[in-house]
Amino acid sequence: MDQTTLLLALLPILVIQLALMIFALVDLIKNPNPNGPKWMWGIVIVVINIIGPILYFVLGRRNY
Repeated sequence: MDQTTLLLALLPILVIQLALMIFALVDLIKNPNPNGPKWMWGIVIVVINIIGPILYFVLGRRNY
């Protein structure tokens, strides 16, 4: 597999990861009362690639 094929295979995953991260960070900023400290969720969203934003949406959001 050459580099172009590998890049084309990974591009959708990278786009999904970036979109999830941005959407989760925007939601975290707008959420006045998340389930835990905002700084902790910010670190989880940014550091733990695709799973971090999903964890935030499942465990970190409260209905507001």
